[in-house]
Amino acid sequence: MKPRSKALTFWSLFLLFSALIVCVMYVSLTNGTFDISAKDVIRTLLRIHPAADHDLVIFEFRLPRILLGALVGFGLGIAGAVLQGITRNSLADPGILGIHAAVGAFVVVFMFFSAGSMKAPGWFPVMSMPLFGFIGGLISIVLLYIFARNQGEFHPQQLILVGIALASGFGAVTLYVSLKMDPDNFEMAAVWLAGSVYNANWRQVLSTLPWLVILTPVIWRRAAVLDLLQLHEVSVKGVGVAAGRERQILLLCCVGLVSACVSVSGSIGFVGLIAPHIARRLIGNTYRYIVPLCGLIGMLMVVTADFIGKTVFAPAQLPAGIVISIIGVPYFIFLLFRTRTR
Repeated sequence: MKPRSKALTFWSLFLLFSALIVCVMYVSLTNGTFDISAKDVIRTLLRIHPAADHDLVIFEFRLPRILLGALVGFGLGIAGAVLQGITRNSLADPGILGIHAAVGAFVVVFMFFSAGSMKAPGWFPVMSMPLFGFIGGLISIVLLYIFARNQGEFHPQQLILVGIALASGFGAVTLYVSLKMDPDNFEMAAVWLAGSVYNANWRQVLSTLPWLVILTPVIWRRAAVLDLLQLHEVSVKGVGVAAGRERQILLLCCVGLVSACVSVSGSIGFVGLIAPHIARRLIGNTYRYIVPLCGLIGMLMVVTADFIGKTVFAPAQLPAGIVISIIGVPYFIFLLFRTRTR
């Protein structure tokens, strides 16, 4: 595909996914246990004779939840694209490689030791959770580097096996710590671990936003480096790219995105696996286009899954992570078999 034609295709897809996201957001904002007409939503957002009940439903319950789901999907989609690009492994994903589990374990440890402050109205717990998750993510990356590298390179099968082992280990730590919690905090941790944004608030939105605003441009500016990293290691060094340094920067950015997302939504898996595959099928292997497209696809996945979870099973609510897993697990098995047959 010619560069001009690819750019035109990208912008067409960008507008298409943006329109789909807006449509799902609109449907999610107007539908639920308490339906609100489009006219009332517009009047409430524009502050034209707003009603108190509409203000409560839109600004306190639905809008933070929708925006947080969009931010989480955006971050996880981009993180998945980066991991697959760094490892040259189409099965790489923050959840499969154990990063989700590591971040989740450290966040649960934080919940355990700061149980009293978790329910406090201040900013400390909301802003501190991503930092604790970031530490956990860094530890998982270090362990991946130690156990999954063979002669300086990541072996695809070994990477998956080590990731599964790390996820199991950190999952055991999470389970042990959560069982030591009192019943109220255990219930909060259990709902969070399922991968849900139903308890979203504006503080969580504002705590997640800086990580995405700062780290996404850093990743996008290294899109050309991600393209070069798809070559053999000797070829990468031959064109003058400091592969080790660039991988470390991209990995740190990836861990930061995952930490920010998991700390407010729990472990929503398979977004980082499915979004890059869809993007590559639609636009090819140019990371300049893959990165933003993965963000939009991730947004659409999480917002749609959250809407399905809160409406299809009403009055019960199914976490978005479980809804995505229903699709993600069969898709992962399909990719695994396709990889083995090649």
